[in-house]
Amino acid sequence: MTVYFDNAATTRVRPEAAEAALRVMTEVYGNPSSTHTMGREAKKELDRARDSVARAVGASPDEIFFTSGGTEADNLALRGGAEAMRHKGRHIVISSVEHDAVAKCAEKLETEGWEITRVAPDGAGRITAGAVKEALRPDTVLVSVMLVNNETGAVNPVQEIASAVKSSGCGALVHTDAVQALCKVPFSVKTLGADLVSLSSHKIHGPKGTGALWIKSGVKIKPVLMGGGQEKGMRSGTEGLPGIAAFGEAARLGAAEAEETAKSMRAVREHTVQLLKEKLPECVFIGEGDAPHILSLSLPGCKSEVLMNYLEAEGVFVSKGSACKKGARSHVLAAMGLPGRVIDGAIRVSFSKYSTEAEAEYFAEKLSEAVSRLAWAK
Repeated sequence: MTVYFDNAATTRVRPEAAEAALRVMTEVYGNPSSTHTMGREAKKELDRARDSVARAVGASPDEIFFTSGGTEADNLALRGGAEAMRHKGRHIVISSVEHDAVAKCAEKLETEGWEITRVAPDGAGRITAGAVKEALRPDTVLVSVMLVNNETGAVNPVQEIASAVKSSGCGALVHTDAVQALCKVPFSVKTLGADLVSLSSHKIHGPKGTGALWIKSGVKIKPVLMGGGQEKGMRSGTEGLPGIAAFGEAARLGAAEAEETAKSMRAVREHTVQLLKEKLPECVFIGEGDAPHILSLSLPGCKSEVLMNYLEAEGVFVSKGSACKKGARSHVLAAMGLPGRVIDGAIRVSFSKYSTEAEAEYFAEKLSEAVSRLAWAK
């Protein structure tokens, strides 16, 4: 049996999205910027996808700017937002549990003279509005706090955070990385309070290499890529239309199915937790299970890499925190103040619309076997 429980890293492309990409590659392959018939047909596909992504987050289509993925969207938001606001100050606030797409970009800005304040999470891994408010200064120009943490599934109160920033009077832009929230945790950009929201295709059963940044109407940021002026000058480069069309289809269907999918993933998650409590009472569950699709757990005394290797040999695929970490200790779990033994034994299990309770049972069985054999090996 093969069990893919690493859906927070990437998801299987759904057939409808794959079909949309193939159709555009083979039938509607003109350049959306070309003025002839083939170009105009391609432009219609681009507009259709933009409308679908916009509808999925409650936005206007002219506020959606396509990128190469969530990482580029985050970088465009941080660097573009900071550069547009530098006349007002050089201070940026982020959380200490951001995805590396935000964290590393902030580090780079720091080397260029920007001052970065990193806000620590509470014991559940959440960033509170009060903690962000305390970090604000008159020269704060940008605040970035993710909506759903990619390692723990903690859901941050972005609406409260944005309200605190706006009421402070500092005038800072508010950005949120909503890559793990799209089509999983309900939100609308109209009520979220943020100015900039990052999105990604491959977390919602679309292809890799496509994402978007929502920029609130009236908000001005600086482009990072220069060239032909595509995406209204905000992101130059010929649009990757096959991926964008597939992203649009995945967003359209994902939004329509969101409530049902969240319920299904939550059921599989809860079933997994119950099984592990019965089979492995020493298992530590990290966070409070805010998001329906992410389960962070630890088996203190075991090494996550060893557990993952055993599970992989049995056809079960999970991860050690973020897929981008490549073996490094999780900065997210460290920021939560968890003991080293817990961090080193932590794995992330993440579900999708295709996950089943039968897969959860197989996973729990194999994880229990892994722990027993590791204990015997000691």
